[in-house]
Amino acid sequence: MEMEDIEDVLGPAGFSGGGAPPGLRLPLAAVAVKPKRPRSSRVAQTRPQPEARIPGTQTIYVKTFGCSHNQSDSEYMSGQLSAFGYAITEEPEGADLWLINTCTVKNPSQSAMTTLISKCKSANKPLVVAGCVPQGSRDLKELEGISIIGVQQIDRVVEVVEETLKGHEVRLLSRKTLPSLDLPKVRKNKFIEILPINVGCLGACTYCKTKHARGHLGSYTIESLVDRVKIVVSEGVREIWLSSEDTGAYGRDIGTNLPNLLNAIVAELPADRSTMLRIGMTNPPFILEHLKEIASVLCHPCVYSFLHVPVQSGSDAVLTAMNREYTVSEFRRVVDTLCELVPGMQIATDIICGFPGESDEDFSQTVNLVKEYQLPQVHISQFYPRPGTPAARMKKVPSVEVKKRSRELTSVFESFSPYRGMEGKVERIWITEIATDGVHLVGHTKGYIQVLVIAPDSMLGTSADVKITSVGRWSVFGEVIEGSVVAKETHKQNHAELQEEYRPSQVEEATCCATDSCGACACSDAAKQCSSGPQRCEDPANAPQTSSGDAVQSKLVRRNVEGTAKSSESDPAEVVVAKVQHLNVATRRFPNVDTILWGGLAVSFATTVALIVVLAYKMSSTLSY
Repeated sequence: MEMEDIEDVLGPAGFSGGGAPPGLRLPLAAVAVKPKRPRSSRVAQTRPQPEARIPGTQTIYVKTFGCSHNQSDSEYMSGQLSAFGYAITEEPEGADLWLINTCTVKNPSQSAMTTLISKCKSANKPLVVAGCVPQGSRDLKELEGISIIGVQQIDRVVEVVEETLKGHEVRLLSRKTLPSLDLPKVRKNKFIEILPINVGCLGACTYCKTKHARGHLGSYTIESLVDRVKIVVSEGVREIWLSSEDTGAYGRDIGTNLPNLLNAIVAELPADRSTMLRIGMTNPPFILEHLKEIASVLCHPCVYSFLHVPVQSGSDAVLTAMNREYTVSEFRRVVDTLCELVPGMQIATDIICGFPGESDEDFSQTVNLVKEYQLPQVHISQFYPRPGTPAARMKKVPSVEVKKRSRELTSVFESFSPYRGMEGKVERIWITEIATDGVHLVGHTKGYIQVLVIAPDSMLGTSADVKITSVGRWSVFGEVIEGSVVAKETHKQNHAELQEEYRPSQVEEATCCATDSCGACACSDAAKQCSSGPQRCEDPANAPQTSSGDAVQSKLVRRNVEGTAKSSESDPAEVVVAKVQHLNVATRRFPNVDTILWGGLAVSFATTVALIVVLAYKMSSTLSY
C-alpha cells in the first residue's frame, strides 16, 4: 500500500486552507490510503508489520548525514516526534523505526545511506528516508518501497512516521512554503542552536547535486529569524550558527541582504557576551559588495571572527568550468579585505582536486594559492561525479591522478603550523562541549580556534580566560585562569549525562565533516580522517599534561576511570598499556621462574647422564661374563 502524497488526498488547501498543522495526526478516514498498482518490473515486497501499539509510544532511531543544515532539520524532526510522545534513540537495535536524514553531496554519503538501508531491511525495521537524496533523486532503486519525506516537508514527519509504522508507504516531496522556525526542536547540543536563514541558492555549479534537492533561494524574513534568536537566547543557548547553502545570498529574493540580517540579530545578543554568533559558509560572489559591512559585524564582540569562504580551485579556467561565477582575484579580495579589517580573522576554504579538465598547471596554481595564504582550515576533496549534473558528462581526470593530487595538496596543507606563536597568550574562550577523548572540554576563541582545556563539567556553557600552554596542528591547549569564568544560569549535571547530551554537534557526510552548498567536502579522502577543522583533536596520548589544582586533577582521574570501560575497545593504545601493566605485575609476582626452570633442566640432564652411566656399566658387566 502506498500513499504518493498526503496532500494529494487532502487537496491543495489541506485543512482550513492552510495545510495541516505540524505533526497533526490525521484520522485514517481522512488519509484514505491508496493502493499502489504493482509494477511488472518489481517483485512485490512484504512490508514490515509492527505489532499493534498506541501511536506515539514507539522508539525512533535518527541518523543524520551531511551539513549543519541537515543537522538542524534532524533536530526539528526529533523535536516534533518527541513532542508527540515518541522516544528518540541513537541505538538502532532497539528502535521500532529508523529515520535516516541523507546527504547528496558526494558518492560516499549516498553509499553510506544505501548501506544503512540494507541493514534496516535485514533487521525488518520500518524505515523513513529524509533529506536531499530522496528530494533530488526520488526514483532511486534503493528507495523503492520506502517512505520518503522531502526537505521542505519536515513539519509533516509525525504523519509520515505514524503511517509507516502502520505498514503504509508514504512519499511526501511536494515543495511548499518554508518550514516554521518555531517547530519543536531537540538539539544535539543544548548550547548550540543551528539556525537556517535560507534554503537553496542562486548558483548553478556544474558539479552540484544539492541544488537539485534544496532548489532555488528561499529566505526567512528578518523578523522571524530575530524572534527565533530571542527564544533560543532565553533558553540558554551559547552559540548560534547561521546555516544555509549560501549565507551570502540571504535576502536577495525578499528585497534585503545579509548585513541587514546580521545587524538585526547582533542587536538582540546579550551584552555580557554569554551568547556568540557564528556566520555560516558564504560563496565569494554574494559578499563582494558587502565586504566592509560584513567586516564590521565580524568585529562585534559577540560574533566569532571566522568565515568559511570556498575557493574550490586556484585556477580561473577550472572555476569557469565549475560555473562558480567568480575569479581567483575576487577570492583574494575577500580574504585580504577581511584579514585587514578584522583583528584575528580566521578563514576556512574548500578545494576540489581533479575536477574534469584540470591540468597540471591548473593544479599547480591551486597549490601555490594554498601555500600563499596558509589558511588554518582547508577542506580538501576529490572530485566525485554526481548523476544528473553537467560535470558528470565531462571528460574525467584519471582517478589515479586525482588521488595523487589530493595527497600532494593534503601534504602541503599539513606542513603548515597555523597556531605557532600562540603559546603564552591569554585568550577568551566559549566552552560548549566535551572532547571526544573524554578528558578535555572544548572551547573556541573569538577567531573560532579550538582550545582544549582540562576543567570540571560545570564549565560547559560558560566563557573563561585561558593561557595557551601549547599548540598542535589542529587545536591548541590551555589552562583556565582562576577567577575568569563567566557563567549564566549554568546547569550542573553528572559526567555520564553530559557525555550523552553534549556530544560534539557533528554530522556525518560519510566520513566527512563539512560541506559547502556545491558539494565540497571537508576531507581529502572519504575514507580518511578530516584534514582540517575544529572537530579534530590532538591524540590524548600526546597532549601536554597541565595542572590546575587538585580538584581538576581529581576530575581528570574520575573521567579516565569512567571512560576506560567505554573507550578501551576502540583505543588500541589503552589496551596495549593494560597488557604491559599486567605483564609487569606478573613478572614482579614470580621473580624466580627462570631460576626454577633452569634448575629443572639441570636436574633432568644430571638424571639422564646417571642413567646412561648405569646402563653402560651393566652392559659392560654382562659382556665380561
